[in-house]
Amino acid sequence: MSAPARIVILDGYTINPGDNPWVPVENLGACAIYDRTPPELTVERAAEAEIILTSKVKLTAAILNALPKLRYISLLATGYNNIDVAAAGQLGIPVSNVPAYSTESVAQTTFALLLELAVQVGVHDAAVKAGEWSRCPDHSFWKAPITELDGLTLGIVGYGTIGRAVARIGTAFGMRVIAYAPRIPQEPGPTPVRFVGLEELFSTADVVSLNCPQTSENTGFVNARLLEMMKPNAFLINVARGGLVNEADLAQALRNGRIAGAGLDVVAHEPMSPDNPLLTAPNCIFTPHIAWASLAARRRLMNIVTANIASYLGGAPINVINGQYLVPKP
Repeated sequence: MSAPARIVILDGYTINPGDNPWVPVENLGACAIYDRTPPELTVERAAEAEIILTSKVKLTAAILNALPKLRYISLLATGYNNIDVAAAGQLGIPVSNVPAYSTESVAQTTFALLLELAVQVGVHDAAVKAGEWSRCPDHSFWKAPITELDGLTLGIVGYGTIGRAVARIGTAFGMRVIAYAPRIPQEPGPTPVRFVGLEELFSTADVVSLNCPQTSENTGFVNARLLEMMKPNAFLINVARGGLVNEADLAQALRNGRIAGAGLDVVAHEPMSPDNPLLTAPNCIFTPHIAWASLAARRRLMNIVTANIASYLGGAPINVINGQYLVPKP
């Protein structure tokens, strides 16, 4: 009988801060579980690993080449920009991600951010608690314009599973949906949607929602040029990857009133730097990369990661994202 697989989890805390046990994974092999791994300890901690699980720990070509026992990587996320997937493939190491586990949670957060921009519940709640309603001579007051979503145009950049979920919810609010995708899907689903070019989307939409992966080609693509095309009363929502946005350009657009507001769950460098220019930009609201993090979503993630590992151990890995680079392991 072969020895159980050696599994190393490099940054497990956000997946399981105490409410989402690793038991299904532990049943598949001998596990070493680290809440967090600083870059200087990655090779040391992963040296004996056959299988690595990671979310945000970077696995560069140099690190991968320093791990001769490594046979398989399963991400604890959908995005894979922290892994050199081509280098892994050249070393014969399949890399799997976790698709679609957080779709409904991310779509929900998209609208939590949008509704906060549209109605500014937090601002009004603070005003009421500060006594402004008690002192008000009228039965009602508002601190900022209230935006109704019905009849507005929702522009979705990226039309995968999350983009489609956002479209479905937007339609329920009475919004018209347009979308941009590098490859227009043959079956876009039941929600009415019109596919347009990127410039038309930014110039036409009242709300632009980023729901696409980050690649080397689209990093920083939301820049001053595209922001200048947006309507002055438009909102930008980003629940995808912070690196999609040129943050200095967005901060300037908000300061200039070029757009009405932004709702961000992600920034380019996380945790957020205290000197990020968006922190002092007007009408910019944040959540700390929590769109994926509902307990329901994290439990789905655990189930899919367990299935990924089991499929690898069975000789037929699933959800492999670097198949085009994969060469047989020496």
